[in-house]
Amino acid sequence: MGRYRVLDALSTLAFDYPARSSYFTSELEQFLLLTHEESLDALSAVGSYAGAMGAPQFMPGSLRRFAVDADGDGKRDLWSDWADILASVANYFRVHGWQPNGVVLTDVDIDQQHANGLDSRPLALNETIASLRAKGVQFKESLPDDAPAMLIAADEPDEVRFRVGLNNFYVITRYNRSPLYAMAVNDLANRILERVFSDEPPG
Repeated sequence: MGRYRVLDALSTLAFDYPARSSYFTSELEQFLLLTHEESLDALSAVGSYAGAMGAPQFMPGSLRRFAVDADGDGKRDLWSDWADILASVANYFRVHGWQPNGVVLTDVDIDQQHANGLDSRPLALNETIASLRAKGVQFKESLPDDAPAMLIAADEPDEVRFRVGLNNFYVITRYNRSPLYAMAVNDLANRILERVFSDEPPG
């Protein structure tokens, strides 16, 4: 959850980092408003070196916009109240367009002839299932042709494996811009589900 005083981190970046001064000045303002709204001690709240706070590592502006008081105790506590923490992350996803029961990622096959001409760099829903299929991407499951999609290259120790992210994958990247992070979140969630619904003992 970080060990830097949020007030110090945001003040330093607002006034001593010209490249992003306007952004961090705004976040400093959001933090001061937040401390008033949530009765936080501005001198004791800690976070990351960039001012991100709590278990979800929300910046102050995001915390004010998306945090939820899930247990109705009158506070949005993202440091120690796991009901608030989980509900706040879920609300962030909901606001950014999460589709319940929607596909996040799907594994695909691409022959080498087509792979060389495909661009997996843009982190945007700049393709559809149909357009990727027309470029030689072979899907292993049935998906709507008009579903927005993006191609992702996943580096393996001995090869590059291609996957296709759909809307919910894109939503995860609104939380953290790294496609590797989004893939890890999806894969870990699937492993947890497998364990929950299997007879495999923990450990």
